[in-house]
Amino acid sequence: MTFSVEHAIRTLAVAFAATMIFAVVSHAQGAASNSAANPAPQDQDKQANQTPAPKVDPKEEAAYKAFFDASPGDPDKKIELGEDFAKTYPNSRYIESVYSILAQAYYAKQDWKNLYLTSDKALAIDPDDVDMLTLVGWVIPHVTDPNTPDADKQFDKAETYEKRAIKDIPTLPKPAGMTDEQFTTAKAEKAAEAHSGLGLVYFRRQDYDDATKELQQATQTNPNPDATDFFALGASLQNSGHYTEAADAYTRCSQIMGSLQDACKQNADKAKQLAAQKK
Repeated sequence: MTFSVEHAIRTLAVAFAATMIFAVVSHAQGAASNSAANPAPQDQDKQANQTPAPKVDPKEEAAYKAFFDASPGDPDKKIELGEDFAKTYPNSRYIESVYSILAQAYYAKQDWKNLYLTSDKALAIDPDDVDMLTLVGWVIPHVTDPNTPDADKQFDKAETYEKRAIKDIPTLPKPAGMTDEQFTTAKAEKAAEAHSGLGLVYFRRQDYDDATKELQQATQTNPNPDATDFFALGASLQNSGHYTEAADAYTRCSQIMGSLQDACKQNADKAKQLAAQKK
């Protein structure tokens, strides 16, 4: 059985990118940095013998604020301001945040080439940026045609990224302003996304046993599971001869609104028939 997931990504573009919470430096945190760089008079004596804080460039601050405040609903504007900022202030303390937000904008536009270029820049700064690792590792198996010459190389890259993310997620520091409960939930969702990407890599390689293991983790721990994951899980189980479990995965897929509903319902019925015949 073959399976094409390119069409499904269109319905997930905004929702997935919105989960990039760990690497994006908020403007509020930036403001806090500004306060540290410009201490109140009563604090200045305490810092007199310390290393001077970096000098604040008002133009840089204004450019970052304009970029940060631009509506996510206008990715073209976000990209224009972000690329201008990166060219003008390549060594800014905000540059990693800019790349993370730019990645979201390119993702929303389904501009994979520039998403990959931006992710390379972000990962050159922080190789353990789990948001970027998870995002790129998830996109690659969704949009890469297994028949293209560089498909194996791309899938290897995605596998490496998702495995690194899965290893790093448990050790993430809690972002400021996030409760313990929110942090636990966010890590669980991020891990589910990484298992989803890794499972789809294995699925594209027709490694159905490993695909099943990863996609089961992705769907069991994600409060908002992806229909694509259930479809690929059902196909992996079916190709492995586990028809009853395949029917269950397809049925769960058919309960999620979207372009895969009809196909999942049909495949669930077929898997049930195969399960009955096997008995």
